Amino acid sequence: MSEATAPAFSLELSQDVRDVRDWTHGFAADVIRPAAAEWDEREETPWPILQEAAKIGLYSLDFFANQWLEPSGLGVPVAFEEIYWGDPGIGLAVTGTGLAAVSVAANGTQEQVLEWTPQMFGTADDVKLAAFCSSEPDAGSDVAAIRTRAVYDQAKDEWVLNGTKTWATNGGIADIHVVVASVEPGFGSRGQATFIVPPGTPGLSQGQKFAKHGIRASHTAEVVLEDVRVPGACLLGGKEKLDERLARAREGKHSKGQAAMKTFEASRPTVGAMAVGCARAAYEYALEYATRREQFGRPIGDNQGVAFLLADMATRIDAARLLVWRAAWMARNDKDFDHAQGSMSKLYASETATFVTQNAVRILGGNGYTREYPVERWHRDATIFTIFEGASEIQKLIIGRAITGLPVR
Repeated sequence: MSEATAPAFSLELSQDVRDVRDWTHGFAADVIRPAAAEWDEREETPWPILQEAAKIGLYSLDFFANQWLEPSGLGVPVAFEEIYWGDPGIGLAVTGTGLAAVSVAANGTQEQVLEWTPQMFGTADDVKLAAFCSSEPDAGSDVAAIRTRAVYDQAKDEWVLNGTKTWATNGGIADIHVVVASVEPGFGSRGQATFIVPPGTPGLSQGQKFAKHGIRASHTAEVVLEDVRVPGACLLGGKEKLDERLARAREGKHSKGQAAMKTFEASRPTVGAMAVGCARAAYEYALEYATRREQFGRPIGDNQGVAFLLADMATRIDAARLLVWRAAWMARNDKDFDHAQGSMSKLYASETATFVTQNAVRILGGNGYTREYPVERWHRDATIFTIFEGASEIQKLIIGRAITGLPVR
């Protein structure tokens, strides 16, 4: 094959993606990182940072939509890596609304997307939040065990929601809540649907706010639903589509998947990018420290024990990023995750974040264990990536089933 006819292959980012990367990195370096320690200690939503992000268009529907629709699929992972390089806790406060928006985009009608996603972000002068509510006290990884019920009141064309959600980012303080509920409990995940709960809807309240190990600048809480009534138009995808899916379930026919899992599948490479950003922050800090910190008359990075550890950290970060980019590209180009490539990216990136941040603490020694240095905070933050939106063990289960074709349990 001649050079002229050889198929093109490149890992070079487009100019647009590079421009967004540099712009986002600037905000992360100048605004997010300097404020990170303060908001970690306060354990509160960093509203001033959100407002600054909204003013420049970083926290906006336009930004998220443009990156989501970027042709290569790398717009979101590249931008999120930079935001989470700044700080994972503040990063989740800035991007947490995105999961609810993804759920609406993945499962809603065009009319629902146009109506609700703008309200999730608000405007630069009136910032809003959204929350995606799937997990429950007895239903985390086991999505099929969701007990929150949705009952249709045909006379009023309303759905009545009852139940308790947990681990909800922005739960209770959000303007819009996106809630996964069971319509037909006997069908497990196939009998579930997703609902928009509009602002100010009676019966929705915040339960316990969690005091967390890491990502403490992001609000995480229970959401309690007591006879919450929402209009029929708030069922994502519409009732006709739900009825068709339930009919297939009654006949024992294969389902195309349910709403919560579709949301998680779409977001896994994004979570991987978050983990890569956290890992890169810790690696870069440890690398600089190792070249400046002297012991026994030479930089500690001159010792093989430290240099080899840094080499492992750098290699794993690059490998994790490439897995994330591959999965994001596949998702954007409608390529099936036939070998669970989305789960692969999330699994490896999250485990990389814990490996890198733990060893960054070790390289800094006693300094790394104090709150005067940021690696301690990044190590606490990194743990969440192996837990939320599918724990590492669940990702391995998904990958194992995909590569063997067997019902691994």
